[in-house]
Amino acid sequence: MFDIEWIKNKIKNDEDYFSIHADQERQNDNLTHIEIKEALLNGIVLEQYADTGRGESCLVVGFTNNGKPVHIVCGERNDKVIVITVYIPLPPKFKNPYERG
Repeated sequence: MFDIEWIKNKIKNDEDYFSIHADQERQNDNLTHIEIKEALLNGIVLEQYADTGRGESCLVVGFTNNGKPVHIVCGERNDKVIVITVYIPLPPKFKNPYERG
């Protein structure tokens, strides 16, 4: 299980990296690395996911400093946070940043 404070500490210490997929999705939604880190630093863990073959992960919901909602799926690799994917939660999949549609 992931603890948001562990994630925040890793982000603050630059102990993180983005998967190729996350970087592509970030660009598709016009998000910067800085915005993703802002969202992680003020985020909460919304869902925890069991090991599905790539290790455990969690869904963090947070907001950029400009108030843009962001969902970030994170995991752990080599004692670092790996950002697996990112997206802006929008209808119809999501009613709001905290609830599925």
